[in-house]
Amino acid sequence: MRKYFILITIGIIIFLNQSDIYSQIFRDITKVGTTVGQFLKIGPGARALAMGGTYAGVSDDIYAVYYNPAGVAINKGNGQVAFSHTQWLADISYEFAAASLNLGEMGTLFTSVTALNVPEDKVRTFEYPEGNGQFWDAGSVSFGVGFARNLTDRFSIGFQAKYIQESVWNSSASGFALDVGTYYITPFNDLVIGASVSNFGTKMKLDGRDIQFNTDPNGTSNSGPNNIPANYEMDSYDLPLTFKIGFSMDVLNTRFIRIKTALDATHPNDNTEYVNAGIEAVYDELLFLRGGYKSIFLANSEQGLTLGFGINYEIGSGLIIKINYGYADYGRLKDIQYFDVGIVF
Repeated sequence: MRKYFILITIGIIIFLNQSDIYSQIFRDITKVGTTVGQFLKIGPGARALAMGGTYAGVSDDIYAVYYNPAGVAINKGNGQVAFSHTQWLADISYEFAAASLNLGEMGTLFTSVTALNVPEDKVRTFEYPEGNGQFWDAGSVSFGVGFARNLTDRFSIGFQAKYIQESVWNSSASGFALDVGTYYITPFNDLVIGASVSNFGTKMKLDGRDIQFNTDPNGTSNSGPNNIPANYEMDSYDLPLTFKIGFSMDVLNTRFIRIKTALDATHPNDNTEYVNAGIEAVYDELLFLRGGYKSIFLANSEQGLTLGFGINYEIGSGLIIKINYGYADYGRLKDIQYFDVGIVF
């Protein structure tokens, strides 16, 4: 067991040292607003949200595909499907769906879809502040496919490859990214240590009709060509690369009552480090109460208290329906509420 952990740790260190990830992860300055694909930083799942986003070291259900792909390998049953809906800030909708299939000793295959939609609005200009008759919208989507496998009864690895696209009116940008994770159940009271690197991939650059225009290179229409097609010069931007390490452990485990605590430390490439903390109380593996706190130590953060509850109902023949609700306080911004439903079969 230890040799797997040592070899993968050495591999990650060498990889980080030989790439731009090292300079992005181990730095002292913030780069807020310098990355694209910000929707990739919105974590799905009402359970994860209610626990303060502390899921790198929990990841024991289908939502591991986002937080730590290695956790998919320990999912129970033959597979899982789940759907999560969130009414995000400014009437923006955020949707997430995922499914997994257990292939036995070979491992587990999984796929995921993430979508964020900005509602349609009027195109307003200086001449037409109330709208010029046109409408614009924006959206982001990510399609992922991945694989996870238990290397031992206590250690698993996983990865997810993603295609990402963002669009604003008539222009769009696309790219590819990779998520990688490890999941280790230690001998010490089954303390779980999970680690993941998310959104390691290509840069994205906006292109489309909206960056095209006609220009007069001479600055006057009196002589020479005065209607030359041209494009605005657009920059390329990095994806929001994120490194997480998480811990979770059942601090109480009796016949009917179980209490799990969790802690995640996060280092993004476009902000400073922060910590999330969460707790989950379980009655008879049927009823769940959750709480947490997000973005501890993150300066000027509007995130904070999170709460939620859930229910698992077994229909029979190993079929379990999961329903969860999560609430997050966003300070001066409006509160966020998550709803999700899942099936274990």
